[in-house]
Amino acid sequence: MTVQEILLLGNPKLYEVSEEVHETEIDLVQRVVQDLHDTMMVFREEYGVGRAIAAPQIGVMKRIIYIHIDRPVVFVNPVLRDLSREMIELWDDCMCFPELLVRVRRHRFCIIDYRDQHWRSQSMKLADDLSELLQHEYDHLEGILAVSRAIDGHSFSLTSQHELLQKS
Repeated sequence: MTVQEILLLGNPKLYEVSEEVHETEIDLVQRVVQDLHDTMMVFREEYGVGRAIAAPQIGVMKRIIYIHIDRPVVFVNPVLRDLSREMIELWDDCMCFPELLVRVRRHRFCIIDYRDQHWRSQSMKLADDLSELLQHEYDHLEGILAVSRAIDGHSFSLTSQHELLQKS
């Protein structure tokens, strides 16, 4: 198990744009994916959340996203396209600020083109929670955090206080 430190809000590396992965780096992809998996699983145990993680969150500035909901899926050099005009609002969480929620708007639908961990070209249509999840992780590759997408100055909540917002 190779659990890595998750970079936290305020770390300047989180605001850097990640580099594309080259086909010659496929061995690197396998190692990074294992680190992402192990790190996310430990985070899940501690916080009870965590469906996806991007390589920059562990300081690897490569365009790799790892999702594990029903099964693991690896997105190498993903490209989002066909973002819907229809938006959804949600309270977004992030491993880089585990005690904070941010109210954001995301596209309800999108398509993501990517390479899998075996370097095969793939495409996936995403809707609702998967669409917002991939947009969140894709933002990490672009050096954008959810706090930068907050709807307004009242769009922040500590996880311990979130229940109070649901009642008002």
